[in-house]
Amino acid sequence: MRPYVYITRKLPDAVIKPLKQKFTVNMWDYEDISVPKDVLLAEAKKADALLTMLTDAVDESVLSAGERLKVIANMAVGFDNVDIEAARMRGIAVCNTPDVLTASTADLTFALLMATARRMEEAARFVKEGKWNSWSPFLLAGQDVHHKTIGIVGMGNIGEAVAKRAAGFDMNILYHNRSQKPEVEHKLGAVYATFDEIVSKADFIVCLTPLTSETKNMFTIDVFREMKKTAVFINVSRGPVVNEQDLYEALTTGEIAAAGLDVFEKEPIGREHPLLTLKNVIALPHIGSSTIETRTAMMTLCVENIESILTGKPPKTLVNKEWQPV
Repeated sequence: MRPYVYITRKLPDAVIKPLKQKFTVNMWDYEDISVPKDVLLAEAKKADALLTMLTDAVDESVLSAGERLKVIANMAVGFDNVDIEAARMRGIAVCNTPDVLTASTADLTFALLMATARRMEEAARFVKEGKWNSWSPFLLAGQDVHHKTIGIVGMGNIGEAVAKRAAGFDMNILYHNRSQKPEVEHKLGAVYATFDEIVSKADFIVCLTPLTSETKNMFTIDVFREMKKTAVFINVSRGPVVNEQDLYEALTTGEIAAAGLDVFEKEPIGREHPLLTLKNVIALPHIGSSTIETRTAMMTLCVENIESILTGKPPKTLVNKEWQPV
């Protein structure tokens, strides 16, 4: 009997062809609708491998149902949607997709920073709505990006790539991380700073930290009040690192100037959410890595990790490094 692989979103046949050649493969039929929990549970009971999305809660209930499960290949860098400890206890390998999305996510991050600073979405809407009747000196005037100070919270691979882009704009680069990165400091002129220093000194605060128990609700009203009144806050990490009600308050009371958000506490965010009513907020639908090339590479890496585990080879990108098959 061939191993059974379940994929929680509809992926291109060309990408999953290597799996179909060796294993029995079933797939959720929709590209833009998450697999229901009852379906995921039923499939987990039969599966030797799951290829999951960051929107899938691979929790204790899923892992305990998966008596045959050997690997979870999560199509994301982050893996906060997977219960890593429960997987470890059951001898289930958890894999992610780092590195292949670094440059694309950094591009999006810096593009979001620029669009927010220069009020690009607001300006484009202004033209399309027929409101541009004349030129004026401060028409939709935004903020300069060049020669300003950027504060990067979370200096992983994506943070380093964002810093490289900031250097090209002659920005002063501050960063905060669990550990210092001397090589980044030497190469890009980045300066290590405490979280409080970044909050108070940076013109642009860019959050790229993973979601952990320590980073959840890292940005609250008290933090926003310590920022410059002209500060722009960018979040391309995970929504729950920010208290969204506090962010709304900071934006409406003038504690900070603007925010560019690619992630939210609950996704997809509802159109009635207060943040979406604000002109000084640019909101994107979690598209940090969304280019055809990068998303295809992420899918391919998931396929390769599944294929490796199910054929007795070491996976390429193992999250739970202490994993041992049972």
